Amino acid sequence: MDRYEPIIGLEIHVELKTLSKMFCGCSSDYFGHDPNTHCCPVCLGLPGALPVPNKKAIEWCVMLGMALGCKIPLFSKFDRKNYFYPDLPKGYQISQYDKPLAINGKLSFSYKDDKTGKIEKRVVRIHRVHLEEDTGKLLHAKVNAKDCTLIDFNRSGVPLVEIVTEPDIRSSIEARGFLKKLYQVIRYIGISDADMEKGSMRLEPNISERKIGEGDLPKYKVEVKNINSFKFAKKAIDYEVKRHTEILEKGQVPKQETRGWDEKKGVTFSQRSKEEAHDYRYFPEPDIPPIRWTEKYLQSLKESLPELPGEKIARFMKEYGLSEYDSAILTDEVAVANYFENSIKMGKDIQPKTIANWMINKKVTIEKVLPGEFINQIAKTLKKPAMDEKEVVDIIKQTISENEKAVQDYKSGKENALMFLLGQLMRKTSGRIDAETAKKLLKKNLG
Repeated sequence: MDRYEPIIGLEIHVELKTLSKMFCGCSSDYFGHDPNTHCCPVCLGLPGALPVPNKKAIEWCVMLGMALGCKIPLFSKFDRKNYFYPDLPKGYQISQYDKPLAINGKLSFSYKDDKTGKIEKRVVRIHRVHLEEDTGKLLHAKVNAKDCTLIDFNRSGVPLVEIVTEPDIRSSIEARGFLKKLYQVIRYIGISDADMEKGSMRLEPNISERKIGEGDLPKYKVEVKNINSFKFAKKAIDYEVKRHTEILEKGQVPKQETRGWDEKKGVTFSQRSKEEAHDYRYFPEPDIPPIRWTEKYLQSLKESLPELPGEKIARFMKEYGLSEYDSAILTDEVAVANYFENSIKMGKDIQPKTIANWMINKKVTIEKVLPGEFINQIAKTLKKPAMDEKEVVDIIKQTISENEKAVQDYKSGKENALMFLLGQLMRKTSGRIDAETAKKLLKKNLG
């Protein structure tokens, strides 16, 4: 039996897709452009250059906080975070310290447990959401056969939101589930493309361990920096949990530090000792006045939020009579949800459940087929005579014989395997049998 449990908190950095940078008029669309072509005296930290805050970035940060159920204080301010690094030409980063834009939120999410195959539900508290400027980018290269580091300041000053969770997460699988839900919310609001390959969303887990049954948080934590995929976040956490357990089993305590992630080797590596807040000598940014909100203005921002994933799932269940599972699939991306509703408008004689079944079972590529064409395909199929039970059972037996692993997974208690088999069956029947009847016959034949 395990003696220790992981204590995991997450820090997530998200670049906002505003037209201009956080404190100047330079374009924030820097990806793929020649180095140092989107810069000005403010980006480069030249003496005398003064910052001018980006109103849209501030509003978007607040809207994200609202979407995460945060309280929005009426007073907020920017601070200087002082440290030296080559990609930070001013010698300080304009960030937020003790008065962030949003505090005390929570995010509910569901995730599939890889071990049991069951769908679990969790809530993770959000400690804070604050706004800062991104740094430049270091490029390691060889020049004249010598190793050197080049600096591209195109990214310097791009608006960056940081979301910090409470240490509520207890496994890498939970962490991955939370990150996927956060990614979905960010995309729904439309404030960022959250493209991890481009560095628009960067993940930083904070990991420690304590004995099972202990109430206090561990007196150390290890941060793993700048992970760029959900897959690598899970792997990095798993690696750290194993490493911490081995150290604790020896009667030692893991060193509090910042580590990096080596994608190729699948290991973390030590970078530096982990700083405390006082190491940065925070003080209020003297060149930017504090932010004071009115209740009326905050209400207008809240009203401008789009329908969020959880709200859309609940509406699809109530309005269209769909299951929670089907609603979650159809609302995973805004474009898919919109396509579904547009199809319903065009196919008024076709049941929403039928349209949902066709979409979920991959009978349409929304990028290639217009909703009207899709509805015509369904209508033509529905005109064909319904299949009799014997015909369906024959196809079920064929489906079972072709998917032995899924059958075994279902018999071992993994409900998702049944949905996979049902999807295969619906494809083979071309929608000529309703999903509920197909499900009953499938379960009967699976035994």
